[in-house]
Amino acid sequence: MKIAYLGPEASFTDLAVKKAFPEEETVSYVTIPDCIEAVIENEVDYAVVPLENALEGSVHITVDYLFHEADLSIVAELTSAIQQHLMVHPEWSGRKENIQKVLSHSHALAQCHKFLHKQFKGTTLEQTTSTAAAAKYVSEHPETFLGAIGNELAAEKYGLNILHENIHDFAYNHTRFIVLHKKAEPLTLSGQEKTMEKTTLMVTLPKDRSGALHQVLSTFAWRQLNLSKIESRPLKTGLGDYFFLIDVAQGLDDVLLPGAINEMEALGCKVKMIGTYSSYLLDQ
Repeated sequence: MKIAYLGPEASFTDLAVKKAFPEEETVSYVTIPDCIEAVIENEVDYAVVPLENALEGSVHITVDYLFHEADLSIVAELTSAIQQHLMVHPEWSGRKENIQKVLSHSHALAQCHKFLHKQFKGTTLEQTTSTAAAAKYVSEHPETFLGAIGNELAAEKYGLNILHENIHDFAYNHTRFIVLHKKAEPLTLSGQEKTMEKTTLMVTLPKDRSGALHQVLSTFAWRQLNLSKIESRPLKTGLGDYFFLIDVAQGLDDVLLPGAINEMEALGCKVKMIGTYSSYLLDQ
């Protein structure tokens, strides 16, 4: 089994994959779309990409790509704790001031906003494709006093020194990663803690109908189907046009969920189920 992940090596996605699939072959890709397309093109069997962070919310490129571009299924969910550290090249480890630039993934920079605003106000912040990519870049440019935000494994992998530990703004910092596959076959992971069963739907409402969203939510409410998340995203067809990402806190059954889907379609909605799967809390 070959698994794509958002790299380079020592990214948070790589850490999650190492915990969930310790014996499998893994392949690093530069971007989330690259990971997804690797499954579509049969370069790999599965892809693991970030979906949501507890502090910064959804990873929009993942959600949008699954709706607009890819016909893949979520077959498992991995939740992992995230610890962000500020690291520098060893040549600059004795200094804590005058960092010229701090690099990291956009979500990591946002997760550490308060720290950066207080400690490095006015310092340039630059986005990279992943936290590991930031660490790799800093390791390759010792001539400039740069900082990278990432995990402890990235510091070790790329030979950087941690200047400040645990700089994320809030203690509870977790990320949900999803495992994607061509077939809608739930994946069972051995040795990991299963927390719940989930089903994820993408729902597009009919145009110009007052109360349509209320009707959609009612299909779940009267069946006592608990929703763990609902989020709107642009359809990219015009202002005010949206689809809704809905997480139902149970797996696909024979009666209730199919009934809800049929009722939504009867109301004129388009419903795309992108997975019914187990959610796992990875070892801390």
